[in-house]
Amino acid sequence: MRINEKSCCLRIGPRFDVACTHVTTADGHKLPWVSEIRYFSTFIVAGRQVKCSITHAKCSFHRTLNEIFGKIGRLASEEVTLELVKRKCMPILLYGLECYTLLKADIRSLDFVVMRFLMKLFKSTNTDTIHYCRIYFNLLMPSELLEIRRNRFEGKFMYCYNLFIILALIR
Repeated sequence: MRINEKSCCLRIGPRFDVACTHVTTADGHKLPWVSEIRYFSTFIVAGRQVKCSITHAKCSFHRTLNEIFGKIGRLASEEVTLELVKRKCMPILLYGLECYTLLKADIRSLDFVVMRFLMKLFKSTNTDTIHYCRIYFNLLMPSELLEIRRNRFEGKFMYCYNLFIILALIR
C-alpha cells in the first residue's frame, strides 16, 4: 500500500503515552507519532479512550462569527444575525460531535462560547436576560442541539444495524 506524506500514527489505549518506534513504509518514509489527528474535520486526540478535541471547532465558530459581523456589522437586526448564526455557525461548531462521547466540561465550554456571543449581541451580561432572548428567538444551546443530533444519529445507526441483521437472517 502506498502511503502519502500526510500520514501519521496516533495511539489510543492504556499505553497511549508510551514512546513507540517509528513505523517505516516500504518507501523508507518514517511515519511520525502525533498527539492529535484530523479526521473528516474533527480532531481526535491521543488518550486512554477515543476523545475529540473541540478547540478547533470553537476557533472555526469564532472565525465564521467574525466574518458575519464583518459583513453585516451592527446594521442587521438581532433576528437576522441570530438566523445567520443558527444556519452557518452552529453547524460548524457541532460538526461531527454527535459521534463522540464528550465530557461535561467540553459541553459546557461549547455552551459558554454561544452564551458569550449572545451577551455581545444583546449587550447584556445578565444570564436571565440572555435566557429570555434565547427563548424568544428560539435559539437552542449546543448542549440541547447535541442531544437532538445524537438521538438522530443513534436512531439511524440502529436502523442500519437492524437492517444488517435482517439481511443476514434472510440469506
